[in-house]
Amino acid sequence: MKILITAAGSHGDIAPYTGVGARLKDAGHEVALATHDTYAPLVRAAGLEFRRLPADPRTTRPAPPATAGHNPAPPSGSRALLRQAASFIQQLGTGLAQATRPDTELLLLSATTAPLGWHIAEAMGIPSLDLPLVPNAPTGDFAPVLNGGRSLGRWGNRAAGRLSLRIVDRLYAGAARDLRTRLGLPPATPRTVRRRSEGSNRSTLYGFSQVLVPRPADWRAGLVVVGNWWPWHAPDTRLPRALEDFLAAGPPPVYIGFGSMASGEGERLSSLAVRAVRRTKVRAILQEGWANLAGEASDGILTIGEVPHALLFPRMSAVVHHCGAGTAAAGLRAAVPTVPVPVTADQPFWASRLATAGAATTPIPFQDLTAADAVPRLAEAIIRATTDPALRAHTARAASRLAAEDGAGAVVKTVDLMAAHGARR
Repeated sequence: MKILITAAGSHGDIAPYTGVGARLKDAGHEVALATHDTYAPLVRAAGLEFRRLPADPRTTRPAPPATAGHNPAPPSGSRALLRQAASFIQQLGTGLAQATRPDTELLLLSATTAPLGWHIAEAMGIPSLDLPLVPNAPTGDFAPVLNGGRSLGRWGNRAAGRLSLRIVDRLYAGAARDLRTRLGLPPATPRTVRRRSEGSNRSTLYGFSQVLVPRPADWRAGLVVVGNWWPWHAPDTRLPRALEDFLAAGPPPVYIGFGSMASGEGERLSSLAVRAVRRTKVRAILQEGWANLAGEASDGILTIGEVPHALLFPRMSAVVHHCGAGTAAAGLRAAVPTVPVPVTADQPFWASRLATAGAATTPIPFQDLTAADAVPRLAEAIIRATTDPALRAHTARAASRLAAEDGAGAVVKTVDLMAAHGARR
């Protein structure tokens, strides 16, 4: 099949789909991935065709909508956030329509692109399959992931989940209306289209593990948790020589990084991280990320750029990070304890899940890093993560269960079945 994967947002929202796309390509499908210009090299390195989506978050810093896994740089004030989200979504609808060529036979949609991709699939008469990275369907088991992991009770959780969907519907309403007009479709609200999809028990494959989030029993048929999708990297990829030399020069260090979070706060966070590391007397690796972290030039601290977490994390004694869905899973996969410092969006949810699984210390909310006790608090968490045998044992058991899953393989099987039966939406 000629398949188009669409994904928008920051690195953690895009990279997992390169692994899915590479597996589909290996299975004989023609695969393109539509995303922002920043990730073109990542897409092409995986052997996939790159197609451009507008509003590149690395250059224009839009605010992705509430379904996205990350929110790189939220503006001040909820009204400003909503205006920026609406602008991002409007551009996204135009970009998705341009990226979907007439010969496309299947659309694979991330959570951010799905509310627009459904209209394109309808207009072109082709099937689509939703591939979210977070559990976004209402359930009594837990509150919406953007609620920070705070349960409201079974009734409250479901009510909050339905409200969350209505908010997303409103965010997409203008862009969906304009897109349907452009595509020659009759008027229909995002809520109508979503409910039509839910009523048909249409399949949705979720790219996270039941090790952290067991499938809710009250979910409708067709919602399937298949396991994580791992970012693609070449089989012969090696860590940079300077990094290998550092790793070989002493005991396993602690990783500290905030991914696409905390832009513009690099100086403050770097100072805090270095002081905490000095206090614990451990070696450390600081990953620059969007915050531009940078450590002191010394034998005990190394600053690095982008490297695959699949190769780096197993060499660490612990990992300190923002707990985006992909980074949280990568730490668990590597069987190293996490010190969660969640910033926003779904990150408190994943931080809480790691802690509940016994694979992480008590989360330290990012805003707490401005408190007077931030350095000793972070240092104490690092000491526990690197020395507590129970924490390491729980993490190892969870990693063993995670290793038995094949999330990308499940997507390939579903797509192959759709191709074999000539599925049409």
